[in-house]
Amino acid sequence: MNTPRTPKRSSPRTPKPPRNPSATASAVAEKAALHPRNRHQGRYDFAQLIKATPELAGFMILNPYGKQSIDFADPAAVRVFNRALLKSFYGIRHWDIPADYLCPPVPGRADYLHFLADLLGEGHNAVIPRGASVRALDIGVGANCIYPLIGHSDYGWQFVGSDIDVTALSAARAIVQANGLQKSITFRLQPRSDQIFNGLLQNEERFELTLCNPPFHASLDEARRGSQRKWRALGKADPTRKLPVLNFGGQATELWCEGGEAAFVARLIAESTNVGQQVLWFSTLVSKASNLPGIESALRKAGVTRSRVVEMAQGQKQSRFVAWTFLNEEQHRAWRAERWEN
Repeated sequence: MNTPRTPKRSSPRTPKPPRNPSATASAVAEKAALHPRNRHQGRYDFAQLIKATPELAGFMILNPYGKQSIDFADPAAVRVFNRALLKSFYGIRHWDIPADYLCPPVPGRADYLHFLADLLGEGHNAVIPRGASVRALDIGVGANCIYPLIGHSDYGWQFVGSDIDVTALSAARAIVQANGLQKSITFRLQPRSDQIFNGLLQNEERFELTLCNPPFHASLDEARRGSQRKWRALGKADPTRKLPVLNFGGQATELWCEGGEAAFVARLIAESTNVGQQVLWFSTLVSKASNLPGIESALRKAGVTRSRVVEMAQGQKQSRFVAWTFLNEEQHRAWRAERWEN
């Protein structure tokens, strides 16, 4: 992970919309770059972070390049680092998660939200809608509640976080209550682990966005091997040192499912057809580029009107998300007029 510094506050910059905003299920890939509105540009100002969160000082190290950093192999260090970032950049006074739950990198999660905001701005004179008129559904919100916290802080959007894990929802709800955000971020239990959208949305409910960080792996063993590869790539695989089994932690349902990412996203797309008129844009992260052809095929079969692949990058890490809609241009215009312009 890079170690960017606290940026100076400035007016948000909206990138130019893609050249082909009317792309169909043959998705358009955008240029990979850290989003210009992402607050985590450059190097982190650790002195400022420690001033806001003094406990971070106990986790500081010098990285192999002689630069001040934290030990990303230590789950406790990553948890405190995230707490410092959320407090310093987003005004989140309290943030904590249970042991062994997923502790995601904040800058990458912020990128997903900023690119989704751009998607909403397309066709709206490149003006991103802000405030409570925009509702987002976070599928698999997890104990960390990262997307709702950042999305509400940066854009004022309303969020519903769903999950099948009661403990995760309890932890996320505690974060929201401690920060007085109960009116802006709510939660919903999906009682069936084999369902995603089915039984989750109310009949007349509408969401501008759905987002999802799906379980990437097909088994726990695959997740462990993936973590080992990451440590080797980072030069951290010291045989004399005990390293965490899983990168950034995570429960089974956060990390793997039968069939892995490809099967989960296929199910997500299939179920989205049942609520296609209730959501403006569906989306999901896709960690493996090799899964994109199968996802594009599933989108065509589902009958989407448009889809998009947006590439993202943070340091050497490459990721992307896929977004799709079942609404045509006229329906998009009517949606914006009814919900954003009144």
